[in-house]
This record gives sequence, C-alpha cells and structure tokens, in this order.
Amino acid sequence: MSATLNSVPGDKRIKVYMTAALALVLIALMAFDTKVISLTELESEVGFSPQQFAQETFPEIQAYVEDNAVNASVLAPEVLQDAGAAGEKYGVAAGIGHIVPVALSGVVAEGRGGVYTLEVVDVPSDITIRVQTGPVINGTTLRDTTGSIQFGGFTNQIEYQDVGAALNDEVKRQVLADISEQALAGKTLEVVGSFTMINPKNWLITPVSIAIIE
Repeated sequence: MSATLNSVPGDKRIKVYMTAALALVLIALMAFDTKVISLTELESEVGFSPQQFAQETFPEIQAYVEDNAVNASVLAPEVLQDAGAAGEKYGVAAGIGHIVPVALSGVVAEGRGGVYTLEVVDVPSDITIRVQTGPVINGTTLRDTTGSIQFGGFTNQIEYQDVGAALNDEVKRQVLADISEQALAGKTLEVVGSFTMINPKNWLITPVSIAIIE
C-alpha cells in the first residue's frame, strides 16, 4: 500500500489521505450518534402492545375474581329477588348492569360452539348458567370485571377494545388451552369467572379458572 502511494504524485497522495481521514471521521460520528435502547424502551417507541398489557394484567384480574367470587347458590336467590342490589353488592358497575365474579360446580348438560350449559345444584332451574370455553371468547367481561381498567387510561377507543380482545386471548392461552378441545358433556366442572348481569336469568360466564372433576 505504501509503495503504491509513494508512486502517486504528491497532490493526489494528499487527496487519498484526506478521503481516508474523512471516512474515519464519518464512522466516528455515526458511532457517536448511535443510541442503544432496552427492549422496554423499544416497545415504548414502537407503540402500545395490547398483548403485553394482557400478559401483565391477566394474573391480577384472575386473582381479583378468585378472591371476590360469590358462590352461585348464594348469588342466585339474591339476583332473583333484586338483580340491581345483588349486582351492586357483589360486582362492579358496567355500561349495562353489573359484572359479578362467581364460583360454582356444575354438570355439563349441553354445549354448542364452545359455550356449555351447566346444571348447578342449589341454583333455581329458571336461571340458565353457561360458560365460555373457546375457541372463541366473546365480550369484554375480563377487561371490565375489576373496574380498574378504564377508557381514560388508553390513547383511543381502538386500544381500549384491543385490550379486551387480548385479555380474551390470554385466558384462552393460560386457562382454556387444555379444555376447549375436550368433549365436556356429562362432566362436572368447577368454574370461577365473571359474567355481565344484563339478564339476571341468563348468566354467560367467562372463566379465569376451570377444572374438570369427572
């Protein structure tokens, strides 16, 4: 390299040195301007992730529902007597009615599309109790059951709705993965979950825990 440069006229040799020096300066400036960020900072810069929010929040929702669930045999007669008072006593206000955490054990009578009707001892027969097991989980019951996840905590309505869907996906992943593929008719299920009390005689429960007993 030096032999080659020595054979180059002086003015051209100076230009070669200057070009090399400028290249080194440019590389140094690029390195100086490079910012190393953590994964958390990257997610913050990329934008809000409903999936990450659901993964972090679902355990808290699950614990809340399990801690506050009222037994269905206790809840049912109070609901039939005064649904509004029962909802206020045991649940939180939603857009329509209340969302109530409930615990029960029941025999699966029938099911369609992953929604099963349960026969629950000590619950009047004029109350229909159903539980969602997937693959599709509908509604925003999980998002709204604690009353602590509010629209004002999000940038817009899209984020708020996406969180509801992501929490439904999370319960499928954490709770229902081994349940949704099984034939449940005739089996006894222990269920803890929440339902929106729009019709006091028709409960559609979104579970946070579910176990097959028989």
